Amino acid sequence: MFKYFPHTKDDLIAMLQRAGVESLDGLYAQIPDSIRFKDDYQLPEAMSEQEVRQLFAQLGTLNKQLTCFAGMGVYDHYTPSVIPQLVQRSEFLTSYTPYQAEISQGTLHYIFEYQSMMAELTGMDIANASLYDGTTAAAEAMMMAVAASKKQNKVLVSETVSLKTRQVLDTYALHHGIELGTIAAEEGVTSRQNLEEQLAGGGVAGVLVQQPNVYGIVEDLTGFADTCHGQKAQFIMDSVAADLGVLKTPGEWGADIAVGEGQSLGIPMQWGGPYVGYMCCTEKLIRKMPGRIVGMTKDNRGQRAFVLTLQAREQHIRRQKATSNICSNQSLMALWVTIYLSLMGKQGLKEAGELSYAGAHYLCDELLKTGRFTLVYDKPFFNEFYVKYEGDADMLCRHFIGEGILGGVRYADGIVFAVTEKRTKEEIDHLVKIAAL
Repeated sequence: MFKYFPHTKDDLIAMLQRAGVESLDGLYAQIPDSIRFKDDYQLPEAMSEQEVRQLFAQLGTLNKQLTCFAGMGVYDHYTPSVIPQLVQRSEFLTSYTPYQAEISQGTLHYIFEYQSMMAELTGMDIANASLYDGTTAAAEAMMMAVAASKKQNKVLVSETVSLKTRQVLDTYALHHGIELGTIAAEEGVTSRQNLEEQLAGGGVAGVLVQQPNVYGIVEDLTGFADTCHGQKAQFIMDSVAADLGVLKTPGEWGADIAVGEGQSLGIPMQWGGPYVGYMCCTEKLIRKMPGRIVGMTKDNRGQRAFVLTLQAREQHIRRQKATSNICSNQSLMALWVTIYLSLMGKQGLKEAGELSYAGAHYLCDELLKTGRFTLVYDKPFFNEFYVKYEGDADMLCRHFIGEGILGGVRYADGIVFAVTEKRTKEEIDHLVKIAAL
């Protein structure tokens, strides 16, 4: 009668018989009576569509919209209004996985464009499409480096990598038999000397650094790639995607694998997700890379067509030995990023980055002028910086929220502030005025 019910009465009887019980009560017999819920469920009365809309509109007014100066991986960049409309177009996105190329050309086309744009943005040979977020992309890169080395199972991670990324790396490493080491930091940047000392000990499959790092510092990574390659280790760089519109690319630094969070490419902050992790690499590592790879070819009529390539990497062919296990719905965020990059272009991405840079340096200078803030590390930074506050930093952050501002992220004994192209001079001046009181 109701086709959307997952189980019929006969289904339930068959499952109970298989479990060796006669009823649902028997199935839960081992659950103590003292912890069973016996009251009626507090469900509201049925409502019309209009009443439901009104209810959610009222709930929405409870949200407090804050002017965002927080970052550390998630940034309040502008989202062009056309993107939410275009991602719903059926010409691009279908609910079916793109294994059957003849009915998935729209999906395969935008994945190909996404790969092309991300490869160019990072300066790498190839990109996949895609990963769940920046932290899991870093974990996949760690495992990819170990898989490529065959004999080594140790990966060194800079102390200046984000804490949340390190925690995800720890979890993945624990369950994959990978040994993680830490490269010490000196004055807020990765210690080249400590890296060389640990590499000399041997057994290192990969080295992971973050650029800009957790403090917002743009590190000088000159020679890092050569040092890693001299010891047969893969050099991995983790970067916020939008920053690469202005900063030196991983390809220019000599990285073997480039990963990071793509949320900065027009994806709203939306309470933490969904986001998109990107991964790019050199051509020699392409068979070790997880995630889909789409290529362009010609069909039997000589027309341009797109297909999944190197499918022996996919889970529908190799199962447990596959490097790819990415769900179809994840490509929705890759489509979002593709449209954003198409709209912005190289110049738009660069201008947004330059505005973010200028705003962050203006905010930093103004905070220092108050005499209540000091820059922890006097190093080059892009749109994010780490300062100490002469007072109760927790109370200051709460005060910011009371004034309608998400004033940075508390980190260690300081605050990390971030500025994007959306922040106006008036908003920055308002934050400084509050901080100076």
